[in-house]
Amino acid sequence: MSKHIIVWFRQDLRLNDNPALESALSGDATIIPVFIDDEDCGRQAGAMGQWWRDISLARLHEALVARGSKLIYRRGKTEDVLPALIEEVGASGVYWNRQYEADIVTRDTALKARLKNRGLDAESFNGSLLFEPWEVTSKSTGGPFKVFTPFWRACRVLGIKRALSDAPPRIAAPESWPHSDPLPQATALPHMDRMDDWQPGEDGALAALDLFLTQNISGYAERRNMPAEPATSRLSPHLRWGEISPARIVAETQAADIQTYDGDKFLSELGWREFSYQLLYHNPDLPETCLQEKFEAFPWRNNEDELEAWKRGETGYPIVDAGMRELRRTGYMHNRVRMVAASFLIKHLLIDWREGEKWFWQCLVDADPANNSASWQWVAGCGADAAPYFRIFNPILQGPKFDADGIYTKTYVPELSALSGKTLYAPWTAKSDLLESEQISLGDTYPNPIVNHEAARARALESFKSL
Repeated sequence: MSKHIIVWFRQDLRLNDNPALESALSGDATIIPVFIDDEDCGRQAGAMGQWWRDISLARLHEALVARGSKLIYRRGKTEDVLPALIEEVGASGVYWNRQYEADIVTRDTALKARLKNRGLDAESFNGSLLFEPWEVTSKSTGGPFKVFTPFWRACRVLGIKRALSDAPPRIAAPESWPHSDPLPQATALPHMDRMDDWQPGEDGALAALDLFLTQNISGYAERRNMPAEPATSRLSPHLRWGEISPARIVAETQAADIQTYDGDKFLSELGWREFSYQLLYHNPDLPETCLQEKFEAFPWRNNEDELEAWKRGETGYPIVDAGMRELRRTGYMHNRVRMVAASFLIKHLLIDWREGEKWFWQCLVDADPANNSASWQWVAGCGADAAPYFRIFNPILQGPKFDADGIYTKTYVPELSALSGKTLYAPWTAKSDLLESEQISLGDTYPNPIVNHEAARARALESFKSL
């Protein structure tokens, strides 16, 4: 009888640079690729993350079939499904790549011990990060870093040593396959009308990296802040579901013929992802609890009407509204605009950052367990190495600074297409005859500002000072 090893896919939906798969292939065992849809453990993906994942699972299955294998899909609690599958196929071992959310770590640790006690080969690997969250520590404290710059400097000193591996040409299959439930069908929300912009799956990830490094990275350090320009990699959803390894991104970036400053700046964004995972691992309540405890006493207003206006992109501030509408239509938002929109919710409206974090979790195709919450805490000022409380992004100035021609803003707020310059980002300052001639009726065709910027800024500063 052949020896069978189950390769348990999770947030590593790729065949390249997959340590669990590579290790399983190193022997003479047949491989049974498995994905378990467990809704009882871990934070479940939001609607758009689920859409992406379901397409990615189909792409992974197709890639496996092309190599003489296939993906077994099962639903249920992992603690029940996996042991039952082991018995069903007579597997001698299970290999998987690690995740870092606390409840998943607890489950996986117990599961590994349980399998090993039964004499099975149970092995886990780092397939998601450049460094494990416990590997990079502060020399002064011996514990995790709390500030990004020294953390990333320490990462660079350690160096990125993991070897890359290509997808195997063939994967040894068992003589008979266990039952598989039908793969889930990806369903986008009705208002998502630009989903063809995305190519979920490993091939899409590799294509996105190639496009970025060959055509779009030039000037990245400055151009990445311009939402109308194709100056970002758009690799974040691919990283979220492990369709590409960060080690491959580093290796190919370092090998590319690009300006050192642009390359280093791009790789530092991977560094922020690493930093966020360190924060999540050592602070399991990161999505729900302020890292700086004093912020738990903050007097949030939490006005429901204003929260809904922000979600709809109807705040009356065009750069904020453009970002929120981009999110609604594409499942994505440019990072500069994310900061502006998040700052507006937290500091102009004094709405709890957790409300915004939950909305982004539902709407973003790249909503990541670590990045999403760490980034929201950074903007709120309550996280690690966070923006100071008095940093309040001015939505009137951010537009002309980073979208001077209004290309991005007018794409998502077309009712203001006739405006330009400062009046585009503060339409209430436009002359009435201009508004009338262009059939722009504030409060009707486009909303009036739901708060006054100066008054909201002063209110926020006073509230934050009270801490």
